[in-house]
Amino acid sequence: MPLPVAAGAPTLFLRRAAYESSGLTRPAIDERLGLTADEFRVEEDLIAIGPIYEGRSDALTDLISELESAGLVYFDDFFELSGNWPAWLRLYASAR
Repeated sequence: MPLPVAAGAPTLFLRRAAYESSGLTRPAIDERLGLTADEFRVEEDLIAIGPIYEGRSDALTDLISELESAGLVYFDDFFELSGNWPAWLRLYASAR
C-alpha cells in the first residue's frame, strides 16, 4: 500500500535493502531526528522517514552524510523529498 507523504517538511526515502545493509538502527535514527512512531514507516521494500520538521534539518543532513559514508548512493539507494508543494496536493510513495 502506498505511503502518504506530508507537505511542508522533507521526508527521507530509502530502499529497504540499502537501509538494512547500512548498519544504522531505527532507535539511533529515531533519537537523532526525534521521530514519533508514525514518522518511521516501512511498506514492502520502501522506508519513509519523516516528515522531518524544522529544527531537525541539521540532523537530517548528518544522517544523509552517514548513509553516504556507509556506501549508500543518493538517488539510487535513498533520496529526500522536500515537502515543497501545496497542502491541497496529496502524494503517495511506493516501491515497485
